Amino acid sequence: MSHSKEVVPFSKEMELSVPVSELLPAAKKTALLFHISYLCMANFPALERELRAKATDAQLLFSSSASLLLQCVSTSENMINTLIPMLKAAIDKNRPLVAVKYLEKARRWIEGLIHDVVDTVERYSTLNRNVGSTASDVIATKTETEKKIQSQTKEVEDMKKKSDMCRKKLNDVKARLQRMQGEINAENARMQSLVNSIADRNRQVCFVVAVIPFIGLIVHVIQKAVNDPGDNVKLEASRNKLKQLNNDKGLLSQEEWKLEAELMNTEMLLAKLSMELDSIPSPTHLAEVQECLTKIQGILLRLKEFWDRVNVMLDSLSKKTFAAEDMIDDLDIFKSEILASLDTAQKYWASFGAICLSVKGTFSVESKDAYKFLEFSPSSLSKEKWQEQYDSVQKQLKEVWTWTWTWQPLKKTKRFQPLWRPNNQIYQKMPAILT
Repeated sequence: MSHSKEVVPFSKEMELSVPVSELLPAAKKTALLFHISYLCMANFPALERELRAKATDAQLLFSSSASLLLQCVSTSENMINTLIPMLKAAIDKNRPLVAVKYLEKARRWIEGLIHDVVDTVERYSTLNRNVGSTASDVIATKTETEKKIQSQTKEVEDMKKKSDMCRKKLNDVKARLQRMQGEINAENARMQSLVNSIADRNRQVCFVVAVIPFIGLIVHVIQKAVNDPGDNVKLEASRNKLKQLNNDKGLLSQEEWKLEAELMNTEMLLAKLSMELDSIPSPTHLAEVQECLTKIQGILLRLKEFWDRVNVMLDSLSKKTFAAEDMIDDLDIFKSEILASLDTAQKYWASFGAICLSVKGTFSVESKDAYKFLEFSPSSLSKEKWQEQYDSVQKQLKEVWTWTWTWQPLKKTKRFQPLWRPNNQIYQKMPAILT
């Protein structure tokens, strides 16, 4: 195309329906959005696998789109510099059969491109639907996880209340046991005082007290030796009271054991429920995934519109290229009209090639490692490494989304000239006006 001799203006039929400013960073935006989504799906293995498949499909589709765009540029070059000039020469030399052969070759080229473009449009539609399906799965997983966390949290809270209540009961029983032990000790002291008093008045009892060290056994032995009925009544009353206190203490000890077993079981269940709650992945970042996937769908929709427009352009180019086909049989009469028609077709092909060149960066990612993140699972990253990657991708996303694109006409040139400037400055880009 660089060998054409005059500036070719754009025509309405050769204009894009999608601004080039929206197309150019598409590949980088898409890769970054997939990357951030993949990171945010950590600990959701099913979603990880699903997104990995979609990201791989996108990578392959962008690669094939870049190849198809180059094919469009190459075909445009060949049409302008080879086939149409040779077709003109055949017309000029009154060789209608040769001209028909060249037209058939052009038809095969154009039909091949149209077939590939239509297939590409369908692939973008399919990928868009699949990404939408993944977004729906993300929403469903987020809702399900939130409900699970809510339910598990309630179970933990209920079990914690049960544990606290059980601990309170156990502490109450322990306090009662402590008070009861105090009463037993006090009653033992009173009995000891009574026995000592009796021993002071009865030498036989004094001997028993000196020989036997246990107060309970002493009382049992000396009761028959005590002559004073009042002392016997006091000893019996003290003995009965101690017996009742020890019986009550035994019952409380059994209750203490049961409460300790119940508390241990409750705390084990609480620990298990807490571990299960902690094992549920946080759905916090899934809302961010949903937003990213929606943006990816928007990009895919724009690219589908671009290829739809390319299809329309190719249809128009086909009509322009074969507009004078029926006149070839009357070559002597319509030679000038046929040549004029081919001149027009040549200009349209130049405009088409210019558009393809203007968006040549749309489907290419500068970094070869753009999709390297798919090689590992985000769940395997440490918390620090995960945060480092997340912050890095967020920074790149912010930069790519703040790019400003404007269109300014450059001087007439024989080729497409992209002018790149640093971020936050004006980017000048001109769709090729080829000569």
